[in-house]
Amino acid sequence: MSLDTVRQLLEPDERLVEKVLQTDKEWQGRIFGVEHLRVELSDKSQSWREIVRHNGGAGVCVVKDGKMCLVRQYRVAIDRMTLEIPAGKIDPNEDPAVCAARELQEETGIVAGRIEFLANSNGAPGFTNEKTRIFVARDIELRESTPDDGELVDVVWIPVQDVVDAIRAGLIEDAKTVVSAFAAAAGLVE
Repeated sequence: MSLDTVRQLLEPDERLVEKVLQTDKEWQGRIFGVEHLRVELSDKSQSWREIVRHNGGAGVCVVKDGKMCLVRQYRVAIDRMTLEIPAGKIDPNEDPAVCAARELQEETGIVAGRIEFLANSNGAPGFTNEKTRIFVARDIELRESTPDDGELVDVVWIPVQDVVDAIRAGLIEDAKTVVSAFAAAAGLVE
């Protein structure tokens, strides 16, 4: 299938598009907001959608000598430890590549000579607009990490195939990390 065919499949289709009739801002926090939308479906019926609005994030895939750099941290939302590529939230009006480079250095101490775009990941488009921009770090240099206050992470280097195996075993579930690991396994990284 060509990219042109994929582009055509992603064009708006009036049979499937939902028209927003009303937006109620329910809550706004420091990181995200919640909206309640009344929508009209193509058959003229109406329904409600609950949407989380978020500035998005940026993550960095780093592979050196066949090993992938991951951060090990506890995530209270899922009540367990995770292994993820280094990442963080994009500040308003911040360039995603700048965010990615900053988060990489803060969390791991790695400074990239170059940051290249790899992919976008919409983790849960059914209820949030949060998009993570994923980059690849090239020409890396290891320095001292400078994590934010309250950011407690360990840096681990795991062979790419072991990361892929952990994904297939259901041990690593983070979307940006899954995208990065499969890209690395396909030879798109390093």
